[in-house]
Amino acid sequence: MMGRLQQLPAALRDWWWSVDRLLVFTFGGLIAIGLILSLAASPGAAASNHISEPFYFFFRHSVFATAGLIVMVMVSLADPINARRFANLMFIGAILVMVYIIFAGHEAKGAQRWVRVGSFSLQPSEFLKPGLIVTIAWLFSRAKTKGSPAMVLAFLIFGTSIALLMKQPDLGQSILITASFGLVFFLSGMSWFWIIGLGLLSVGGVYAAYLFFPYVAVRMNQFLSPTGDGNSQTDRAMDALTGGGIFGRGPGEGVIKRILPEAHTDYIFSVAVEEFGTLAALVIIGLFSTILFRGFSKALRLTNQTDQLAVAGLTVLIGLQAAINIAVNLHISPPEGMTLPFLSYGGSSMLAMCLTAGLLLAFTRRRPGAFE
Repeated sequence: MMGRLQQLPAALRDWWWSVDRLLVFTFGGLIAIGLILSLAASPGAAASNHISEPFYFFFRHSVFATAGLIVMVMVSLADPINARRFANLMFIGAILVMVYIIFAGHEAKGAQRWVRVGSFSLQPSEFLKPGLIVTIAWLFSRAKTKGSPAMVLAFLIFGTSIALLMKQPDLGQSILITASFGLVFFLSGMSWFWIIGLGLLSVGGVYAAYLFFPYVAVRMNQFLSPTGDGNSQTDRAMDALTGGGIFGRGPGEGVIKRILPEAHTDYIFSVAVEEFGTLAALVIIGLFSTILFRGFSKALRLTNQTDQLAVAGLTVLIGLQAAINIAVNLHISPPEGMTLPFLSYGGSSMLAMCLTAGLLLAFTRRRPGAFE
């Protein structure tokens, strides 16, 4: 092992000894599980989309996963200052593309969230999330400086992001960003008064979305007053969950994935449980719990407040998105159209989540004076 490490370039050797290897292996484990599940779900998804190649989605998922791993390592090589600068640029770029989408975006299923780049659909809101979290962490760490406009600027860019998301519309991402923003805001030292105010404002925003966005009202009404006919995607996902038992039906033996249109994306968790059982669910939840525990334990020990807030925000961004997706699969939350990080099919989601992981690894690498 030592001999092989000595043959690597110096930057990679330094990275290996300084990076949080538990997080690296956890992210890698989730991506590997995602590839296995994509292999299982791809034939059914290809048939649903009238694609003759049964493993079309698996091959594309493999490309995205490989590119994501490379991106994750490259970003994690950066020092905290350059990682923050990269996140700032990513946020600005995502905002500009989201403005462009208003006028010339690609529309699908009643939402205008994508830019077509050849056969690839880029969803800039996925890249907005980590960029925004790191940017507001930097601003909040400077907000207490006398005369600093950082606090006003943080709320301005947050409000702009939410406005652009709701223009698409995308309530799920708006809720995720608001919750992550609230956590970073609270950890920066703000009082409960401001946190409660932000919470009430968020509740009001959800109610306004229910009143003014028909698709939100339809989804919430279906969740609160289900028809019980068993034909909705959530009902079928529940059938997959209950049919798997403890050990599952076996690899490739699942049946729900053949009739569930979003089995390879939003409902990949149900595919995992049907084929590999409750044990698979526990493994997946355990891996996300490891990220949460490790991320917050690292954040508590960091000495730089910007790094501390960024790590906490990025950690909750991953964990909360996973929790929302699993909650939808378990029918304890309305459908949000949100992927399961590192596991669901989707180029934008995979690359953005690997960027998020890379930033998290960059901020938590061992450096002189970085930790208490």
